[in-house]
Amino acid sequence: MNILMFGWEFPPHISGGLGTACYGLTKALSGFKDVEVIFVVPKAWGDEDQSNLTLLGAGEVQVIHKQIQFDDILSKIAYYELKSELIPYLGTSEFYELKSKVTSGEKQLVEINSDGKFIFCGYYGTNLFQEISNYALVAETLARELDFDVIHVHDWMTFPAGIAAQRISGKPLVVQIHSTEFDRSGKQVNPTICNIEKEGLELANRVITVSNMTRNILIRNYQIEPDKVITVYNAVEPVANKVGLIPQKESGKKVITFLGRITMQKGPEYFLEAASLVLQRTKDVRFIMAGKGDLRDAMIRRAAELNISDFVDFPGFIPDDEVHNLFLQSDVFVMPSVSEPFGIVTLEAMQNGVPVVISRQSGVSEILENAVKVDYWDVRQMANAITDLVNNRAKRNKLGKLGKKEANKVLWKNSADRIRQIYINLSEDIAPL
Repeated sequence: MNILMFGWEFPPHISGGLGTACYGLTKALSGFKDVEVIFVVPKAWGDEDQSNLTLLGAGEVQVIHKQIQFDDILSKIAYYELKSELIPYLGTSEFYELKSKVTSGEKQLVEINSDGKFIFCGYYGTNLFQEISNYALVAETLARELDFDVIHVHDWMTFPAGIAAQRISGKPLVVQIHSTEFDRSGKQVNPTICNIEKEGLELANRVITVSNMTRNILIRNYQIEPDKVITVYNAVEPVANKVGLIPQKESGKKVITFLGRITMQKGPEYFLEAASLVLQRTKDVRFIMAGKGDLRDAMIRRAAELNISDFVDFPGFIPDDEVHNLFLQSDVFVMPSVSEPFGIVTLEAMQNGVPVVISRQSGVSEILENAVKVDYWDVRQMANAITDLVNNRAKRNKLGKLGKKEANKVLWKNSADRIRQIYINLSEDIAPL
């Protein structure tokens, strides 16, 4: 059974949990002898772990067909190729100057190299919607050339690609939602993204959500048929006990850690408000807000306004190979997310024996017993939970040990087995068009 899978990121080039989940799932799927995964990303960098799948960079696929129709999302676009002999001599600024002159109706100029391949930046750039369109054209080409049984796409950036592959091949489409626009943006949603999400969800043969919370959002906000929406929780890989030196803490102070994108969705301001309350009771603590995001500068300013800057560190993005060391020096992990479809980082902290305080508004809270759960907005309760763990060593150690044991049972092989069964059922139930 061959799976044509589309994702926007893959380790080590990731911005959050999406890439981590894609890696964990594909690695686990490779453990089944009857499953082969072809994973397509906009840009392959060459340093990805390809031992468990075939990784294709969309920028390496020669595009033959130049038009595709997307109802209600992307209008029919005529793609104009620059003459191949001009490409090597056209600088970036010249290209965009030329591109800006092509404004007639629905026609857009896109950059294709001399081999007839699209050029992708490999991240979430300012031309994201254009790259999504280009990515869909690559998907159309791959759907004509490759042999596969099921299409599987991850999040809205890849939905047009999945729809294109479905229309060309007639093969069943599985849409997996790791985060909705309502999670990311709250009430100020981007209508274009919502439309892309809605069409992908409606055209999918099966929809996989990473929690029941997300499943309910799709049914309520997008009116998706409940029978085709299946919850398969995210997971972690089993890890061996790593032996390493525990980083020296400042004067033995207890360390409370936030790790994630510093955006509205993750609730960083509630973490700082709780930190301020904890510091009113004890100064024997240090807070770490690790990650990057559009609110990072605002959070640095907010820490100053709360007069707690001397007790809060903002180290920026933490690479995967350094996350273990971060948890080694942490006494408590806090995830105060406003709307968290799952929250793999919680399981990672627990695997390292770190007791966790998480919001009830997170998907991972649905499956955990050994975690302290609070409402994200209740910063006083959050501060109480942190203070209790900081001051009670026995409770901290007990929760850490129980949490580690629990997290080590939430494994990708189990989630992958459920998704494999979805593939099998689709292949048996849906005949090619």
